Amino acid sequence: MPRAYGSEQIAFREVAGLGRGINILGYDGIWEGAENAPFRLENLTAIQRAGFSHVRINFFGFKHMDSDNILDEAVLKRLDRVIEEVFARKLIPILDEHDTDFCQRYISGCAEKLKSFWKQIASRYAGKYPALLFEILNEPGGHMTSAEWNSLLNECLGIIRVTNPERTVIVAVLNTDDAPIDELVLPAGDRKLIVTFHYYAPIRFTHQGAPWSRTFSTIRPLDWGAREDEARVVADFTRINLWSQREKRPIYLGEFGVYERAPSESRQRYLSFVARNADRFGWAWAYWQFDHDFAAFDSVRQTWNWDVLHALMPSAQ
Repeated sequence: MPRAYGSEQIAFREVAGLGRGINILGYDGIWEGAENAPFRLENLTAIQRAGFSHVRINFFGFKHMDSDNILDEAVLKRLDRVIEEVFARKLIPILDEHDTDFCQRYISGCAEKLKSFWKQIASRYAGKYPALLFEILNEPGGHMTSAEWNSLLNECLGIIRVTNPERTVIVAVLNTDDAPIDELVLPAGDRKLIVTFHYYAPIRFTHQGAPWSRTFSTIRPLDWGAREDEARVVADFTRINLWSQREKRPIYLGEFGVYERAPSESRQRYLSFVARNADRFGWAWAYWQFDHDFAAFDSVRQTWNWDVLHALMPSAQ
């Protein structure tokens, strides 16, 4: 882990405490009041027993807003319950605003909704759930430039800090192929920040066979694991880590994964190599994702997909 001093040590300790995690609840009926659709809150016990330390809650807040961008109280109460159930399993929750598609296409509309979202969420949780982390926005990018993202993230951060001056907040690098971390502009005096990026390179391998993509649906089978494949991961991670050391900002690998149509052995090699190298750099990480596609867990059979779990967590029983 990079050496950090004074207040900078706090965020690095937060990352160490986050450890290994998994993404949950992005595409689930729980927000509309359904039960076991397909995620079951009792699955949090399986997550904890497998050795994970945190969950990243993928929350699409915008669709639960009215015409004045006010969040539905019934949905917020469900969010409260999820957070409390996470804490009950001694897991750490990250609340991630996940409206990626909208924000990558409609910059001004995103800004309005995102600022309203964080004003309400920050007020709701002010002085409550101190171990809960906020993540301002999943995968900013698309039509959004680095300059526009820097402006928006700092506005949102300012909103959060009014009521949550000590809350740890996760801020993303612009989500492009080259993850331009050097372009990220953060307030120098705010050391309760963790910087996140996502990793799916090479995307032709990690997304091969994905049926929602005209580009990737017909690609298969592609293998992974040659020396040059591993060297690319190491080079990409080293570049991020050099920035982390220079800026004394901790890193969170918030997503990585391989779609299930990839050859099984290559999928396992990739997941293991990425996870172990994130560990080696002292980063926290979260696998994408618990269920649905890229799934680590079979919701129908209520059991882990053991090849995926063992690649991520070799000691899992």
